[in-house]
Amino acid sequence: MSGRIDTKTKILDAAEKLFAERGFSETSLRLITSKAEVNLASVNYHFGSKKELIRAVLARYLDQFMPAAADEITAIRQQKPNASLTEIFSALVAPLLALERIRAGGTRTFLQLLGRGYIESQGHLRWFITSHYGEHLNLFVTAVQQSVPNIPKADIFWRLHFTLGTVVFTMGSADALMDIAAADFGERNNIETVIRKVIPYIASGVAV
Repeated sequence: MSGRIDTKTKILDAAEKLFAERGFSETSLRLITSKAEVNLASVNYHFGSKKELIRAVLARYLDQFMPAAADEITAIRQQKPNASLTEIFSALVAPLLALERIRAGGTRTFLQLLGRGYIESQGHLRWFITSHYGEHLNLFVTAVQQSVPNIPKADIFWRLHFTLGTVVFTMGSADALMDIAAADFGERNNIETVIRKVIPYIASGVAV
């Protein structure tokens, strides 16, 4: 079997890296084609537009993460109908870590891309996620709401977005944070331990 990467994958890989590092707005198609070593016609042929390329980059992760996360949340709620926020957020850890199988660093890249979508007001991404993965997303939001039934839905909306911001920042600075923890406290961490460290914090923040 040939080890050559096909043109579509080369474009996706180049776009993913540039989008995560520079953002969607600051990454031009010309920059992507230069990094992927393809011509603009190839991007137009495989994706049609920059918006479609952005969605395709996210879909590589969402297609795997969303169903897996929904399965984990369903399982924990079947075992514990009154599952806590900590347990619900913890159910996302395995699906997040599984993204490393897509590519090295996939967990952090996915969260950075997701964060970029909100930071840069990429409204078409919100439509894409809700229209393609709405059932899975609603399952998660419902689980959160049922864990803290005293909190108004509007407040849940805000707190979940604050949660996303916290997670994106933590993942984006994970290497620096792990270096500091190692130097100052003698801790040896990896992406999983960092994610598990942030869960009690975000669970408390949503529940307050």
